[in-house]
Amino acid sequence: MSTSRSTFKPLALGAGVAVAAVLLGVVSYTATRPDQAGEAGSGSGPAAVSSAGPRAGVYPELEKYARRDAKDPLAVGRADAPVVLIEYADFKCGYCGKFARDTEPALIEKYVGDGTLRIEWRNFPIFGEESEAAARASWAAGQQGRFWQFHKAAYAEGAKEKGFGKDRLKALAQEAGVPDLERFLRDTDGAAARAAVSKDQEQAYSLGATSTPSFLVNGRPIAGAQPMEAFTQAIEAAKADAAKKPGGKTSGSAAPSSGASASPEAAGR
Repeated sequence: MSTSRSTFKPLALGAGVAVAAVLLGVVSYTATRPDQAGEAGSGSGPAAVSSAGPRAGVYPELEKYARRDAKDPLAVGRADAPVVLIEYADFKCGYCGKFARDTEPALIEKYVGDGTLRIEWRNFPIFGEESEAAARASWAAGQQGRFWQFHKAAYAEGAKEKGFGKDRLKALAQEAGVPDLERFLRDTDGAAARAAVSKDQEQAYSLGATSTPSFLVNGRPIAGAQPMEAFTQAIEAAKADAAKKPGGKTSGSAAPSSGASASPEAAGR
């Protein structure tokens, strides 16, 4: 249903990352292949946690992909949270919209609020020029502290069907409460936005992701808008594993920055 750019050159990967790249690439397709289009989010991705234990399916190299930047406006949750969910998504992706509307708010309410979970967004536009423009616009909204509000507006029911042309992106920014629309438009078309989106894309491609949404939960790949249970299993397993490590904890303790609030309300959700 979606493929990576033909010009992409894979990065040099460690053995563990290479294995995970194969897993994520294959499952990313099967979870979102065209014959399942009528059942968005019901793709048959890998089980979140197998009977082999909480570390089964976890690739330590991939845990390093979490940035944990307390000032990241495209993240929500404490920078020191024991579990980090990285989301690679496209604003034109129907499965991503389903996750954003149905699952992500529940995860924020259940796990972000108590300091267990941090969600880090990665722009992964794969559906052409409008996807790229929406990704840059979301980054631009984030520069004024309104990323999550823009995210909510762009993923509202019927939003993607209206397209993401320049006027539409400006309207979404207004809906999201972006205070300086002229700056927003400049930032959307600027080099910094293009560089930020490209950085996120390259990270996703290096993992073998070919469809959206794709996720990492403390180094565990999950592909497709899986049911809530798949994410809760992965988060609980990662939380338990983090608690076993030296100095481990089950929730964050440091106060979040304004750009990475642990509060769903503060994140505009």
